[in-house]
Amino acid sequence: MKALTREQIAFFRENGYLRLEQVYPGGEIREMSEELDYVMETFANWNAAWRGPWRKAYMDEDQNEVATLVAIHELQHYSAAWTRAVTSPVLGEAVGALLDSEAVELHHVTLHAKPPDRGTPFPMHQDLPFYPHRDGRYVDALVHLDDADESSGCIKFLSGSHKLGKLQHIVGPDTAPHLPTDEYRLEDAVFVPAKAGDVVVFYLWTVHGSAMNLSGRWRRLVRLGFRDPQNRQEGGQAMGRPGLIVKGVRPKVEDAEVDVYGNWRPAAAKA
Repeated sequence: MKALTREQIAFFRENGYLRLEQVYPGGEIREMSEELDYVMETFANWNAAWRGPWRKAYMDEDQNEVATLVAIHELQHYSAAWTRAVTSPVLGEAVGALLDSEAVELHHVTLHAKPPDRGTPFPMHQDLPFYPHRDGRYVDALVHLDDADESSGCIKFLSGSHKLGKLQHIVGPDTAPHLPTDEYRLEDAVFVPAKAGDVVVFYLWTVHGSAMNLSGRWRRLVRLGFRDPQNRQEGGQAMGRPGLIVKGVRPKVEDAEVDVYGNWRPAAAKA
């Protein structure tokens, strides 16, 4: 993949998302795919579908009964191919250009795999509730292991929605965080098809979702979360855990430090 153009960066900042073509060439994506299959079969959760009343707006009763998701976190802990993938200097440079950041930190890695004919949909939401950060210097990158289109439940975005900032989501013990289904509708979103090896990137605050996979083939995505290391996390997934620096060097943050065990703590709390 070539360096990002000014037009690509401008599109991303205006619309809140961008497809990067063939970040991972054929040989790499095949190895990543093969090792992912092993990890899925051996370690993953095959009943990870999001729950909640929003499902009635996305599926009929029969679909709701069978819709499921395969998920697992931190693939780099299971596969050398994925250790190489998540530290890709090509992707790190691209994210740095989009965030205008000299340093880029890997925050988390999560698989979302929709099985053929029964892959669960995702309600319209921001990723904000899952790992809130102080500001918008955060990009999620969806690594595609399979070709994805509307029939397989590809990602869809509300263009420009990142400009709304942090939105209040519907949350609770019996539902995944989501936005009101009558106000933020999947049918109003722009679908972004992609090929295996492509990466779709979007801001933490970009509203997105996806339909059920009805294609008869897998739709496997791996989400890589990247941030400017100076953008402080406020809660949620991987809270307090420093990540790998994939571009540049970690800057000094005045109100926090990493202790000898690799944990964040406020500077004022030093012994």
